[in-house]
Amino acid sequence: MLTDITLGQYFPIDSVIHKIDPRAKILFTLFYIILVFLADSYVTYGLVALFSISVVVLSKIKFTVVLKSLKPMLFVIIITAVINVFFTSGTEILWSYKFIKITKTGVVNAVNMALRLIFLVVGSSLLTYTTSPIMLTDGIERLLKPFSKIGLPSHEIAMMMTIALRFIPTLLEETEKIMTAQKSRGADFESGNIIKRAKALIPVLIPLFINSFKRADELATAMECRCYRGGEGRTRLRVLKFGIIDLFSLIIMLVFSILMITFGVLNI
Repeated sequence: MLTDITLGQYFPIDSVIHKIDPRAKILFTLFYIILVFLADSYVTYGLVALFSISVVVLSKIKFTVVLKSLKPMLFVIIITAVINVFFTSGTEILWSYKFIKITKTGVVNAVNMALRLIFLVVGSSLLTYTTSPIMLTDGIERLLKPFSKIGLPSHEIAMMMTIALRFIPTLLEETEKIMTAQKSRGADFESGNIIKRAKALIPVLIPLFINSFKRADELATAMECRCYRGGEGRTRLRVLKFGIIDLFSLIIMLVFSILMITFGVLNI
Protein backbone atom coordinates (compact mmCIF):
# COMPACT_ATOMS: atom_id res chain seq x y z
CA MET A 1 0.00 0.00 0.00
CA LEU A 2 2.79 2.43 0.90
CA THR A 3 4.50 1.84 -2.44
CA ASP A 4 1.34 3.05 -4.18
CA ILE A 5 1.75 6.57 -2.76
CA THR A 6 3.58 8.48 -5.48
CA LEU A 7 2.90 12.05 -4.32
CA GLY A 8 6.12 14.06 -4.20
CA GLN A 9 8.00 11.86 -6.65
CA TYR A 10 9.66 13.39 -9.70
CA PHE A 11 10.14 11.55 -12.99
CA PRO A 12 12.96 13.10 -15.06
CA ILE A 13 11.57 12.65 -18.57
CA ASP A 14 12.20 14.75 -21.66
CA SER A 15 8.70 15.98 -22.44
CA VAL A 16 6.87 19.20 -23.31
CA ILE A 17 5.19 19.39 -19.89
CA HIS A 18 8.53 19.03 -18.10
CA LYS A 19 9.90 22.02 -20.05
CA ILE A 20 7.10 24.39 -19.01
CA ASP A 21 8.10 27.07 -16.50
CA PRO A 22 7.31 25.91 -12.93
CA ARG A 23 5.49 29.17 -12.18
CA ALA A 24 3.18 28.52 -15.12
CA LYS A 25 2.57 24.92 -14.02
CA ILE A 26 1.70 26.00 -10.47
CA LEU A 27 -0.75 28.62 -11.75
CA PHE A 28 -2.22 26.17 -14.26
CA THR A 29 -2.74 23.64 -11.46
CA LEU A 30 -4.61 26.23 -9.39
CA PHE A 31 -6.81 27.16 -12.37
CA TYR A 32 -7.34 23.47 -13.09
CA ILE A 33 -8.55 22.87 -9.52
CA ILE A 34 -11.00 25.79 -9.79
CA LEU A 35 -12.31 24.56 -13.14
CA VAL A 36 -12.76 21.03 -11.78
CA PHE A 37 -15.11 22.42 -9.12
CA LEU A 38 -17.01 24.33 -11.82
CA ALA A 39 -17.72 21.12 -13.74
CA ASP A 40 -21.27 19.88 -13.20
CA SER A 41 -22.37 18.23 -16.46
CA TYR A 42 -21.36 15.45 -18.83
CA VAL A 43 -19.80 17.92 -21.28
CA THR A 44 -17.73 19.78 -18.67
CA TYR A 45 -16.51 16.55 -17.08
CA GLY A 46 -15.69 15.27 -20.54
CA LEU A 47 -13.61 18.39 -21.19
CA VAL A 48 -11.75 17.94 -17.91
CA ALA A 49 -11.11 14.27 -18.70
CA LEU A 50 -9.90 15.10 -22.22
CA PHE A 51 -7.62 17.84 -20.89
CA SER A 52 -6.21 15.58 -18.16
CA ILE A 53 -5.54 12.69 -20.56
CA SER A 54 -3.86 15.07 -23.02
CA VAL A 55 -1.53 16.39 -20.30
CA VAL A 56 -0.65 12.84 -19.21
CA VAL A 57 0.15 11.87 -22.81
CA LEU A 58 2.28 14.99 -23.38
CA SER A 59 4.14 14.44 -20.10
CA LYS A 60 5.06 10.88 -21.18
CA ILE A 61 4.12 9.65 -17.69
CA LYS A 62 2.71 6.12 -17.83
CA PHE A 63 -1.01 5.84 -17.16
CA THR A 64 -0.25 3.05 -14.68
CA VAL A 65 1.71 5.54 -12.57
CA VAL A 66 -1.16 8.04 -12.66
CA LEU A 67 -3.69 5.35 -11.73
CA LYS A 68 -1.34 4.22 -8.96
CA SER A 69 -1.65 7.66 -7.38
CA LEU A 70 -5.43 7.13 -7.11
CA LYS A 71 -5.17 3.84 -5.22
CA PRO A 72 -4.42 5.35 -1.76
CA MET A 73 -7.38 7.72 -2.23
CA LEU A 74 -9.92 5.01 -3.10
CA PHE A 75 -11.10 4.73 0.50
CA VAL A 76 -11.71 8.49 0.75
CA ILE A 77 -13.46 8.56 -2.63
CA ILE A 78 -15.74 5.63 -1.71
CA ILE A 79 -16.59 7.06 1.73
CA THR A 80 -17.37 10.47 0.21
CA ALA A 81 -19.60 8.89 -2.42
CA VAL A 82 -21.46 6.73 0.14
CA ILE A 83 -22.08 9.72 2.41
CA ASN A 84 -23.52 11.72 -0.49
CA VAL A 85 -25.71 8.82 -1.63
CA PHE A 86 -27.31 8.06 1.74
CA PHE A 87 -27.32 11.47 3.42
CA THR A 88 -28.47 13.77 0.62
CA SER A 89 -32.15 14.57 0.55
CA GLY A 90 -34.15 15.03 -2.63
CA THR A 91 -37.62 14.89 -4.11
CA GLU A 92 -37.03 12.03 -6.58
CA ILE A 93 -36.53 8.83 -4.55
CA LEU A 94 -34.85 5.96 -6.41
CA TRP A 95 -34.87 3.39 -3.59
CA SER A 96 -35.99 3.35 0.04
CA TYR A 97 -36.04 0.90 2.92
CA LYS A 98 -37.44 2.09 6.25
CA PHE A 99 -35.44 5.23 7.13
CA ILE A 100 -32.82 4.67 4.38
CA LYS A 101 -33.47 6.58 1.17
CA ILE A 102 -31.47 6.96 -2.02
CA THR A 103 -32.42 9.97 -4.11
CA LYS A 104 -31.42 11.04 -7.59
CA THR A 105 -29.81 14.17 -6.15
CA GLY A 106 -27.70 12.04 -3.81
CA VAL A 107 -26.47 9.82 -6.64
CA VAL A 108 -25.62 12.84 -8.81
CA ASN A 109 -23.73 14.49 -5.93
CA ALA A 110 -21.87 11.25 -5.22
CA VAL A 111 -20.73 10.93 -8.83
CA ASN A 112 -19.74 14.61 -8.94
CA MET A 113 -17.66 14.40 -5.76
CA ALA A 114 -15.97 11.15 -6.83
CA LEU A 115 -15.02 12.57 -10.24
CA ARG A 116 -13.77 15.81 -8.69
CA LEU A 117 -11.56 13.98 -6.22
CA ILE A 118 -10.13 11.78 -8.99
CA PHE A 119 -9.32 14.76 -11.21
CA LEU A 120 -7.85 16.73 -8.28
CA VAL A 121 -5.50 13.87 -7.38
CA VAL A 122 -4.45 13.44 -11.01
CA GLY A 123 -3.83 17.17 -11.50
CA SER A 124 -1.83 17.67 -8.29
CA SER A 125 0.18 14.50 -8.91
CA LEU A 126 1.17 15.61 -12.41
CA LEU A 127 2.63 18.82 -10.94
CA THR A 128 5.11 16.90 -8.79
CA TYR A 129 5.72 14.22 -11.43
CA THR A 130 6.89 16.79 -13.99
CA THR A 131 8.61 19.40 -11.76
CA SER A 132 11.83 18.82 -9.84
CA PRO A 133 11.94 19.93 -6.17
CA ILE A 134 14.45 22.69 -6.97
CA MET A 135 12.35 24.11 -9.79
CA LEU A 136 9.24 23.81 -7.66
CA THR A 137 10.93 25.81 -4.89
CA ASP A 138 12.00 28.52 -7.35
CA GLY A 139 8.52 28.68 -8.84
CA ILE A 140 6.74 29.01 -5.48
CA GLU A 141 9.26 31.59 -4.29
CA ARG A 142 8.89 33.71 -7.42
CA LEU A 143 5.10 33.61 -7.18
CA LEU A 144 5.20 34.63 -3.51
CA LYS A 145 7.89 37.28 -4.08
CA PRO A 146 5.44 40.23 -4.34
CA PHE A 147 4.06 39.36 -0.90
CA SER A 148 7.52 39.75 0.66
CA LYS A 149 6.92 43.51 0.67
CA ILE A 150 4.33 42.99 3.40
CA GLY A 151 6.66 40.77 5.44
CA LEU A 152 5.80 37.35 4.02
CA PRO A 153 8.95 35.12 4.02
CA SER A 154 8.48 33.79 0.49
CA HIS A 155 11.77 31.89 0.30
CA GLU A 156 11.33 30.19 3.68
CA ILE A 157 7.74 29.16 2.87
CA ALA A 158 8.77 27.76 -0.52
CA MET A 159 11.70 25.89 1.05
CA MET A 160 9.52 24.34 3.79
CA MET A 161 6.84 23.25 1.32
CA THR A 162 9.38 21.69 -1.03
CA ILE A 163 11.29 19.91 1.74
CA ALA A 164 8.03 18.49 3.11
CA LEU A 165 7.03 17.33 -0.37
CA ARG A 166 10.48 15.92 -1.08
CA PHE A 167 10.56 13.86 2.13
CA ILE A 168 7.24 12.10 1.49
CA PRO A 169 8.83 9.34 -0.68
CA THR A 170 11.76 9.09 1.76
CA LEU A 171 9.49 8.62 4.78
CA LEU A 172 7.38 6.08 2.90
CA GLU A 173 10.49 4.11 2.01
CA GLU A 174 11.64 4.29 5.64
CA THR A 175 8.23 3.09 6.84
CA GLU A 176 8.34 0.17 4.39
CA LYS A 177 11.75 -0.87 5.70
CA ILE A 178 10.63 -0.69 9.34
CA MET A 179 7.47 -2.70 8.62
CA THR A 180 9.52 -5.34 6.77
CA ALA A 181 11.89 -5.59 9.74
CA GLN A 182 8.96 -5.90 12.14
CA LYS A 183 7.34 -8.59 10.00
CA SER A 184 10.56 -10.60 10.04
CA ARG A 185 10.30 -10.52 13.85
CA GLY A 186 6.75 -11.87 13.79
CA ALA A 187 4.69 -8.69 13.67
CA ASP A 188 1.28 -8.92 11.99
CA PHE A 189 -0.15 -5.77 10.38
CA GLU A 190 -2.88 -7.33 8.22
CA SER A 191 -5.05 -9.54 10.43
CA GLY A 192 -7.63 -8.40 12.96
CA ASN A 193 -9.99 -5.45 13.05
CA ILE A 194 -9.12 -1.78 12.59
CA ILE A 195 -8.26 -1.26 16.27
CA LYS A 196 -5.85 -4.21 16.33
CA ARG A 197 -4.20 -3.03 13.13
CA ALA A 198 -3.81 0.46 14.58
CA LYS A 199 -2.19 -0.94 17.74
CA ALA A 200 0.15 -3.06 15.61
CA LEU A 201 1.45 0.13 13.95
CA ILE A 202 2.70 1.61 17.25
CA PRO A 203 6.06 -0.23 17.03
CA VAL A 204 6.43 1.27 13.55
CA LEU A 205 5.62 4.87 14.49
CA ILE A 206 8.22 5.19 17.27
CA PRO A 207 11.31 4.35 15.15
CA LEU A 208 9.78 6.32 12.25
CA PHE A 209 9.55 9.46 14.40
CA ILE A 210 13.10 8.94 15.66
CA ASN A 211 14.44 8.51 12.13
CA SER A 212 12.48 11.56 10.94
CA PHE A 213 13.98 13.81 13.62
CA LYS A 214 17.41 12.35 12.84
CA ARG A 215 17.02 13.12 9.14
CA ALA A 216 15.80 16.63 9.94
CA ASP A 217 18.85 17.23 12.14
CA GLU A 218 21.18 15.89 9.43
CA LEU A 219 19.51 18.13 6.84
CA ALA A 220 19.89 21.19 9.10
CA THR A 221 23.58 20.37 9.66
CA ALA A 222 24.16 19.91 5.92
CA MET A 223 22.49 23.27 5.17
CA GLU A 224 24.62 25.01 7.80
CA CYS A 225 27.81 23.42 6.41
CA ARG A 226 26.90 24.86 3.03
CA CYS A 227 26.49 28.32 4.63
CA TYR A 228 22.76 28.46 4.01
CA ARG A 229 21.36 31.72 5.40
CA GLY A 230 18.00 32.02 3.71
CA GLY A 231 17.03 33.59 0.40
CA GLU A 232 18.65 36.99 0.87
CA GLY A 233 21.44 37.52 -1.66
CA ARG A 234 21.24 34.00 -3.10
CA THR A 235 22.01 33.39 -6.76
CA ARG A 236 20.59 30.62 -8.95
CA LEU A 237 22.09 28.33 -11.53
CA ARG A 238 18.93 28.42 -13.63
CA VAL A 239 17.08 31.71 -14.08
CA LEU A 240 13.36 31.22 -14.74
CA LYS A 241 12.19 32.79 -18.00
CA PHE A 242 8.91 32.49 -19.87
CA GLY A 243 9.34 31.07 -23.36
CA ILE A 244 7.29 30.08 -26.38
CA ILE A 245 6.18 26.82 -24.74
CA ASP A 246 4.86 28.75 -21.73
CA LEU A 247 2.97 31.19 -23.97
CA PHE A 248 1.46 28.34 -25.99
CA SER A 249 0.43 26.49 -22.81
CA LEU A 250 -1.14 29.72 -21.51
CA ILE A 251 -3.24 30.00 -24.67
CA ILE A 252 -4.38 26.37 -24.31
CA MET A 253 -5.29 26.96 -20.66
CA LEU A 254 -7.27 30.09 -21.58
CA VAL A 255 -9.17 28.21 -24.29
CA PHE A 256 -9.91 25.39 -21.85
CA SER A 257 -11.09 27.88 -19.20
CA ILE A 258 -13.35 29.72 -21.69
CA LEU A 259 -14.91 26.43 -22.82
CA MET A 260 -15.50 25.31 -19.23
CA ILE A 261 -17.06 28.62 -18.22
CA THR A 262 -19.18 28.80 -21.40
CA PHE A 263 -20.60 25.29 -21.04
CA GLY A 264 -21.08 25.89 -17.31
CA VAL A 265 -23.11 29.05 -17.91
CA LEU A 266 -25.16 27.37 -20.64
CA ASN A 267 -25.72 24.31 -18.37
CA ILE A 268 -24.82 21.94 -21.20
